[in-house]
Amino acid sequence: MRRLLTLALTIAALAGGLVGLMSLAAHGDTVCGQTDPATGECLIWIEVPGNPGDPGEPGDDGPKDTGSGAACYWDGTDQGITKPPPGPVPCSSQFGYWSNGYRCYIQLLDPQPAAGDPSWQGHEPDDGAVYQCYQPQTDLLVLVWSADPPPDSGTGPTPREVAQLAIADMRLTAINIGIAPKAEDGSVGIVGMPVWMWVANPNEHTWGPITASASAGGVSVTATAQVHKVTWDMGDGNQVTCTTAGTPYEAAYGNKKSPDCGHVYITSSSSESDQKFTVTATSDWVIDWEGAGQTGTIRLNGLVREAQIAIGEAQVLVQ
Repeated sequence: MRRLLTLALTIAALAGGLVGLMSLAAHGDTVCGQTDPATGECLIWIEVPGNPGDPGEPGDDGPKDTGSGAACYWDGTDQGITKPPPGPVPCSSQFGYWSNGYRCYIQLLDPQPAAGDPSWQGHEPDDGAVYQCYQPQTDLLVLVWSADPPPDSGTGPTPREVAQLAIADMRLTAINIGIAPKAEDGSVGIVGMPVWMWVANPNEHTWGPITASASAGGVSVTATAQVHKVTWDMGDGNQVTCTTAGTPYEAAYGNKKSPDCGHVYITSSSSESDQKFTVTATSDWVIDWEGAGQTGTIRLNGLVREAQIAIGEAQVLVQ
């Protein structure tokens, strides 16, 4: 059973416990240095503590900054304490995100204590906030007041928001349109004849897959994106949904229909003011992300490319 320690119960407690804990905030945000290869979970390392101090006293199990910046470590001698066992633990838990500054899982206390509660340390509720700080190495849940949000207190970016940063780094773009008949002057398709559509020269930015990572506020996320489908608006009131990149047309195919992404016009574009149909291809991306012990999926569409093709009536010669 974890123990709840509310610091700032007395002046002595403030001097011994809270001030010592608050001074740790200068060490900066968490950097997760390892990923579990089986789960993709971001990990930190916590070693079994030394001799815990009494509430309000720092004890000799205090955190020591390794200076490596690569992971979070609890340094101390083995006193027969086996909970938690030494080894990697998630960078986030039900108690919040791991903070190197406070050496605990920290998050905003919800609901906040009533005005006048000792955890406010004499401050008013509109002056800063109270946070819960769970120390797995001592099984203590400590309440701390801070004028500003502590690093990784849950008031910073969420893993999903960090995933958005990774997506921005991918530089995803609309596909390059491949279509037959060609979208160029002098090329005219025929009503009733197959039209082929495909992704021209696909790459990781236009089709995927592409993977990128991002870190912010002590949260690291890796995301992988792939086009799920392309919706082709053919300009004649019809839409075609293709879940593949399509097959590029070759002259050897003759009048065959595309095996995976095609259309047949039943009217000509001659009635259009510009004598062409505007074909619009909209990409629908699916991005799977994982980090800080969480996973998720983000859908992204609205990446659009246009082309114009002419479709005419077949000319019948009468003698």
